[in-house]
Amino acid sequence: SMVTAKPTDTFEGSVTALYETEEERQDYRVVLSGPLTDTLSGRLSLMYRDVEGPYTNTFTGDDEKQEEEMVYRGSLLWEPTQQLSIWAKYEHSDFDDNGRNVELDQSIVREDLAGTGQGTDYITALDNFVGLANGVLGLQPPVAYSGDDGELNRVRGGNGDFHDNQSDVFVLTIDYDLGGLTLTSTTGYLEYEFQQDCDCDFTSATVFNALQDEAFEQFSQEIRVTSPGGETIDYIAGLYYQTNELDFEDSINVMDNSLLRILNPAFSNIRTRRFADQESDMWAAFAQVIWNISDTFRLVLGGRYSEEEKTATKTQVHFGPDDQPTPATDPSGQVPNVLWGLNPLFGAFSIEPYDTISGKRKEEEFNPLVTLQWDATDDMMLYATYVEGFKAGGFDIRSNGHPDPNVVNAQNLGRGLDIVGVFEFEDESAESFEVGAKMGIGDTAELNIAAFYTEYTNLQTGQFDGVLGFNVRNAGEAEISGVELDGRWLVTQGLTLSAAVAYLDFEYTDFENNQCYFGQQVLEPGAVQPDGVTCDATGKRKEYTPEWTGSIIADYVMPLGDSLELRTTLDLNYSDSYTFNPTLDPRSEQDSFTKVNLRVAVGAPSGQWELAFVGQNLTDEDVVIYGGEAPLAGTLTGGTGMAYYKFLDRPATYAVQGTYRF
Repeated sequence: SMVTAKPTDTFEGSVTALYETEEERQDYRVVLSGPLTDTLSGRLSLMYRDVEGPYTNTFTGDDEKQEEEMVYRGSLLWEPTQQLSIWAKYEHSDFDDNGRNVELDQSIVREDLAGTGQGTDYITALDNFVGLANGVLGLQPPVAYSGDDGELNRVRGGNGDFHDNQSDVFVLTIDYDLGGLTLTSTTGYLEYEFQQDCDCDFTSATVFNALQDEAFEQFSQEIRVTSPGGETIDYIAGLYYQTNELDFEDSINVMDNSLLRILNPAFSNIRTRRFADQESDMWAAFAQVIWNISDTFRLVLGGRYSEEEKTATKTQVHFGPDDQPTPATDPSGQVPNVLWGLNPLFGAFSIEPYDTISGKRKEEEFNPLVTLQWDATDDMMLYATYVEGFKAGGFDIRSNGHPDPNVVNAQNLGRGLDIVGVFEFEDESAESFEVGAKMGIGDTAELNIAAFYTEYTNLQTGQFDGVLGFNVRNAGEAEISGVELDGRWLVTQGLTLSAAVAYLDFEYTDFENNQCYFGQQVLEPGAVQPDGVTCDATGKRKEYTPEWTGSIIADYVMPLGDSLELRTTLDLNYSDSYTFNPTLDPRSEQDSFTKVNLRVAVGAPSGQWELAFVGQNLTDEDVVIYGGEAPLAGTLTGGTGMAYYKFLDRPATYAVQGTYRF
């Protein structure tokens, strides 16, 4: 975890600047810290970052994803007596993004149709639709489109995305020495607002866009008492309270030059809007006791009891060109106005209009922890741990379909499937066992090894609904086991080697309601459930669970005369292949890769100044950090074709960084 540096009792500061060539990234940081009076000190840090991005947008001609970020943080530390310490921190951040690091790849025809002359891949279907709209139908204004090549090459089409986020954080921590015991109070406040315009069809064709506006506030208070340590019984105990509120609004908009007008020319300037809010109140009591049974044996007992109450409401409304709400049906079950087909069209998005639905849930949970530690030798500690974990359930405010399968459901006309949405999901729980050892080897090496096993019940998963949205659902059960090994070795006075390797096994032992991936109904008919849209994923691995991962780091420091020092860090990070798509589509697999990073710096031995070369991902690995089926691809191809959107991690980058400390 990251810990904010506290103000210092002596004056110090630093200035750091970085310039990177591939993304034209500029990064500037300034830190000032020192005493203001005999008992009061302060710290101020500023950060500014500007990135042009490695993608080329063929539609706008811009480099993407463009990022601009400003963060400033100030803190004060007041120590009026030896017993009392008060630390306060305020942080504001503002970051704006234009464009996205996403593109379409793998435009395919369903495998059983390949070579038959039947079916159309998504990009071909887009080309055909655009030609029909602008040629045969002559829609005005015309559908704008720059084409997509369907290759993973950081070239994309898109007609404008942005993401603006502002956040404020305040923390107040008071420590008071009660003559051996330490009483600590921590008060926190967080708020953020963000607005987003997502060209969520991920093409340059004007199909639809999604606007989102979200605001969040949270207040928390913790009070804990800590024993002085070094006794037969050491302990920490406390109370925690948290309350938060989320306000959410988004809309899916079909513009007057949308490609979808070819389905019905009246479908222009229509939209669906969603309004939701959620409130949560939670309190917890926690304690941990360390019983030092002897000089070599320790028993750690801990527990946390928590109660949480959540309430939420949600409304989805469709609007016609007159900006008036359009109900789903009239009493006779027919679409009520001249925009015949309006709601079936949004049924093609699997977004159904409904009046306000609301929910309330309350959960109570106790999570124990038991650890036994044994100092087998002066250089080896063995341990065994049992712990239970819990994640509260909640409400899915972004699910598109109605959660009740018995309501009038607008069908997805392109694929003939009824998508049932989600409003409420259940809590997730876990039981975990771990055994391990921490060892010192001579005076120059350390080695840690751990083996673990975890059982999940009601594992919370985010699932693509097969059309446009995502649903948060509970998988039945899952088992995870693995082994982790890491160590450090001071080879010479100037050379340190570090390494880590991990083996992970993940299996869904009960997951009958995963969203089917594209074509699974044909390719794996035995997995399809009676509803036709969910598939049994029992026995499969979860996304982002590579079997093997590892890293090797070499740090080397060498004097260059009396006034200079060379500092070099080389690290290699390996990951086995894994699936990145929540539907577990076998087409969505990230190949194994090894990323190589290198930092070479020259500076003063005291660390006062430094000039460095920083290279990241020097092997230029294409790593997909997220991806899935392209929205509406199945709809516009009649279920015969697909393409996949993929968000790529950064390419190879080369930067120069300078730092001066005073």
